[in-house]
Amino acid sequence: MVRIGVIGCGGIGVEHIKRITNTLSGGVVVAVNDINQEHAEQVIKDLGLQAKFYADGHELVHADDVDAVLVTCWGPAHKEYVLDAVNAGKYCFCEKPLATTAEDCLEIVEAEMKQGKHLVQVGFMRRFDAGYVALKKAIDAGEIGAPLMLHAAHRNPVVDDRYTTDMAINDTMIHEIDVLHWLLDDEYVSAQVVYPRKTKYASDHLADPQIVMVETKKGVRIDVEIFVNCKYGYDIKCEVVGEDGVAYLPEPATVQVRKDAALKRPILMDWKDRFIEAYDVELQAFLDNINNGTPLNGPTSWDGYAAALTADVCVKAQQKPGEILPIQLKECPEFYK
Repeated sequence: MVRIGVIGCGGIGVEHIKRITNTLSGGVVVAVNDINQEHAEQVIKDLGLQAKFYADGHELVHADDVDAVLVTCWGPAHKEYVLDAVNAGKYCFCEKPLATTAEDCLEIVEAEMKQGKHLVQVGFMRRFDAGYVALKKAIDAGEIGAPLMLHAAHRNPVVDDRYTTDMAINDTMIHEIDVLHWLLDDEYVSAQVVYPRKTKYASDHLADPQIVMVETKKGVRIDVEIFVNCKYGYDIKCEVVGEDGVAYLPEPATVQVRKDAALKRPILMDWKDRFIEAYDVELQAFLDNINNGTPLNGPTSWDGYAAALTADVCVKAQQKPGEILPIQLKECPEFYK
């Protein structure tokens, strides 16, 4: 049984605590930290946890009864807690981002390599989504031949006024950045951003929609549409065009209805509903690997670095519409291959 300490009791933190406690096997939450002590203690009470509250997250990391740390606090604090856990030789599941800069991610990478063991899994849950897993199997099996192009879309029904243009990369497309290079087993070499006609539903300060175009080492051309005020629903698309055929990301399973002279199928409105099973699978895999003594098989610290660097370049490309900017990743260490 993996004894887990959770740092951060916001929305995703509480959801993870619930799934570890009520849905998954092999783990138990024994320690909790949050900047809001009253809220954290209420979470402990509401969920009936036998867990201790720690005012200091670093004290939680070093607690003798904590085997693994779950980092779900706000992004700028991720690095310090992940690095502390790694240096303490403890497993760490970190929600994205691993850190807010590529340089900080590399610091975690170097610390992990010194330990000589994979200790970190980053919360890019799409790699555990059944649809993406099936799509990757089709590509790897050569069913469509060598991939030539990839078309993707990430659509949200609406965002509030706090959502900014750069968040389209750092909060929205970051998932495509990770999962698409995993799908293709390829790395990015350049990025370009163009802006179509702006929707009337976007805030004055927000460019929406956006199209990000990326090229990979193998020459695959990727275009990702980011449209966060599409109104009609939460919709994730992915189409891989190969030499011998085309493979599509499966649609979520929904009931098809024939009524009123129409054929209808509901569209999800919430990202949590679309990927809820993937969240369960990714954390279960993390717990199983630790309990079984097998290497972590989720996104690594290096994947966190690659995503952070690629996102940085894409944000710069937003500021220079139409210009193609190079993505210069460091050579991947053998440790992560």
